[in-house]
Amino acid sequence: MPDEQTPASPEPTIETDEQRRRRLAAVFGDVLPDTTEDERDPEAPSDEAAQDRWLRGQVPPHHG
Repeated sequence: MPDEQTPASPEPTIETDEQRRRRLAAVFGDVLPDTTEDERDPEAPSDEAAQDRWLRGQVPPHHG
């Protein structure tokens, strides 16, 4: 037994969220969205410029 070695286990891989979604979709089909439409704010801005305008509109006058 002196020459006996244990096989090295493979390094764990870290997958991105996109890779995880693709892997799950390949196994289970379409994956449900993280939030449903009724959980989302219908008036929430969708683009970055609109989000910036909304944020600036929320600043109190004394912080102007």
